[in-house]
Amino acid sequence: MWSGPRNISSAMMRAWGNRADTAVIDEPFYAYYLERTGKEHPGAEEVIAHGEIDWRKIVNQLTDAVPSGKPIFFQKQMVHHLLPEIDRGWMVELTNCFLIRDPREVILSYIKKNPEPTLEDLGFVQQLKIFDFVRGQANSVPTIVDAKDVLQNPERTLRLLCETIGVSFDAAMLSWPPGLRDTDGIWAKYWYDEVASSTSFQPYTPREGVVPERLREIYEQCRECYKKLHKLRLR
Repeated sequence: MWSGPRNISSAMMRAWGNRADTAVIDEPFYAYYLERTGKEHPGAEEVIAHGEIDWRKIVNQLTDAVPSGKPIFFQKQMVHHLLPEIDRGWMVELTNCFLIRDPREVILSYIKKNPEPTLEDLGFVQQLKIFDFVRGQANSVPTIVDAKDVLQNPERTLRLLCETIGVSFDAAMLSWPPGLRDTDGIWAKYWYDEVASSTSFQPYTPREGVVPERLREIYEQCRECYKKLHKLRLR
């Protein structure tokens, strides 16, 4: 599942990770991304030291046998981590889904951590490019879910998602025990306070605020990408 930052991707990982038939992996390209870009993220040195920085080995892990012999492998992926030099051919072996969110809400959340995001930091352009690649290879429209739809009606949206990708819905996806998991990335202590205290998807509440003027151009570019995906979402 390909998501941008400041979305509900960690909660979605909790939902799938709470299924007995599903193994999960948390942002497998993150260490590679940090090592290649030099981005100053919390705990970056620790993430790089403990993570895999050879993208070919990461791809092998993602396309090899599912951990613990389980039938489903949920891979939480950040679109901006898939840097241009990484070959995309391996993706056609997987079922690719896309988790989208209104860019206004993403930006208003993101600037609390980084007040000066670039277009690339927000991931909308990369997400559309990955979607277009997958669509072209599969000659069909990949599955898209919008975070707002999930939060407004988790069961209905997750049932639609499961039906579309050909797996049975499991009510265990709707709630989970609080706390961190062994499958969480080593960066969880910096980023996962909210999801660690959660036990389900939180009800949707519109984020208050206006995108700052200095980010309006970036916002409009993100919005154009989002609109193209939003009209194709599950509903």
